[in-house]
Amino acid sequence: MTALTALTIRPLARSDRAGWDPLWQGYLTFYKATLPAGTDDVTFARLTGGREPMGGFVAEREGTLIGLVHWVIHRTTWREADICYLQDLFTAPEARGTGAGRALIEAVRQMAQAKGCFRVYWQTHESNLPAQALYDKIADKSGFIVYRQPLG
Repeated sequence: MTALTALTIRPLARSDRAGWDPLWQGYLTFYKATLPAGTDDVTFARLTGGREPMGGFVAEREGTLIGLVHWVIHRTTWREADICYLQDLFTAPEARGTGAGRALIEAVRQMAQAKGCFRVYWQTHESNLPAQALYDKIADKSGFIVYRQPLG
């Protein structure tokens, strides 16, 4: 695939499940993550059900999904306006470097702005240098370090 082939960015739809699954599994594999049984079904339902403050976009070329992005809008103590967390971003290996990732991020930025959010933010693993090369061009690095404390 090349950047010359028409790229479509559109909201993730219920009818996208067959194309979303391999991208989602690719994302989980990239981060060496496994999820409990049934989580994929719940996640997809939340992303496409329209009842949660979350959703997604997909990148499509020639009828094939080549990328996904998921977002979550939530409250913050820092402003009255909501904030948007860009939670998951993945492009198929053959689509990397074609502008799909940048276009997916832009779709989230535009959606968040239209919903009155004051910021979009995201994180990536320190070893994900190719992604950071893009992120450094389009956003500011916050300098914050993420800590996690598992529960149960």
